[in-house]
Amino acid sequence: MTVARSTRRLPVTTLTLLLVAVLAAALLVAQGAGAPRAAAATAPDRAASAAAAQTWADEFNGAAGSAPDPAKWTLETGGTGNGNNELQYYTNSRNNAALDGNGNLVITARKNTDTGLQCWYGSCQYTSARLNTARTFTQAYGRFEARIKIPRGQGIWPAFWMLGNDLGSAGWPNSGEIDIMENIGREPGTVHGTLHGPGYSGGEGIGAGYTLPGGQAFADGFHTFAVNWSPNSITWYVDGNAYQTRTPADLGGDRWVFDHPFFLILNLAVGGNWPGSPDGSTSFPQTMTIDYVRVSTSDGGTTPTSGPIRGIGGMCVDVAGAATADGTPIQLHNCTGNAAQQWSFPGDGTVRALGKCLDVSGGSTADGAVVQLWTCNGTNAQKWTYTAARDLTNTGSGKCLDAKGNSSADGTRLQIWTCTGGANQKWTVG
Repeated sequence: MTVARSTRRLPVTTLTLLLVAVLAAALLVAQGAGAPRAAAATAPDRAASAAAAQTWADEFNGAAGSAPDPAKWTLETGGTGNGNNELQYYTNSRNNAALDGNGNLVITARKNTDTGLQCWYGSCQYTSARLNTARTFTQAYGRFEARIKIPRGQGIWPAFWMLGNDLGSAGWPNSGEIDIMENIGREPGTVHGTLHGPGYSGGEGIGAGYTLPGGQAFADGFHTFAVNWSPNSITWYVDGNAYQTRTPADLGGDRWVFDHPFFLILNLAVGGNWPGSPDGSTSFPQTMTIDYVRVSTSDGGTTPTSGPIRGIGGMCVDVAGAATADGTPIQLHNCTGNAAQQWSFPGDGTVRALGKCLDVSGGSTADGAVVQLWTCNGTNAQKWTYTAARDLTNTGSGKCLDAKGNSSADGTRLQIWTCTGGANQKWTVG
């Protein structure tokens, strides 16, 4: 496609940028012109999904008319156009985002009747909703999936996507953007998956589209949209069918910025530079119905169950002194087969030995943060993904378990570090 839509995701408006900056600080914390590098795997990705450890989900169970769970979602507000000349005013009203009592969240775009709402172009013509998890949940790597029935019509623009949690400090596009699903109403049978980052933020980004066979329209029923994201690749799926994979090699030397936690966004926009404005054929209200959103640790690898973890030089991951006190160092040690080297993967994202969890000290996300044994507490500092590439990745930081100094010496301390693919970051379980 030749349509430039460089500002669809550009969150440059003052209110939006400040909002996400504040949220990111509180946490401490597009499109299909290019041919996909790898595509058209038609078998549903069920095996990886079955092996996944779920880390976050919303099934949208609740009474009809109730608001989205505020412990999971923040409703953005405003009519700034979001850098794209969009026409809607995002509200926090249940008229625009509410549960339907049947296990769904419904986002509704309506013609506006409130003369007091002001948009960038004057009195607002439409209202809708945009929800994010910047304040409540972020994760690096894993499977991110939603089952959605999208709306239809010229000028209607639903999306399920993610932004980097460092948006407030790094700014867009340096923070990165992963568009899991976008649709514009004039293309009823096609959705798009795209990456945006420094050097590939404008125009169409890096991505591809997926078109339903036989002239079907996505608005005619529910479909699942997902990405599997690992340190060096992202694969897009529609209804379990993989249709593109992107890696750093696709960026032509530009920087791969998909190496840190991201947060989720659901929104239904009206108008804008890419879809164009509604016309006489567009009916209102329009609804985007979301059955569920689920996040897991799966990135196409398998989750082991238990056994020793061997690393560089064949050395074993070991609890120093077989001690069980909180803060006990985790190190490399000659493999002995004792209990201090027996690790279990119970399926909740944790890695355990001696009844406690593998933990990043202080919940730090910095290179060099040491790894220790700690009482299991459910935080992201204790959530790990074991990938098909044999990386053991901390999902809270997006960084890899690493043997300090590339050493295999007995007693080498383990830490987290930016994933490099080095031998000191490769682990074999069992």
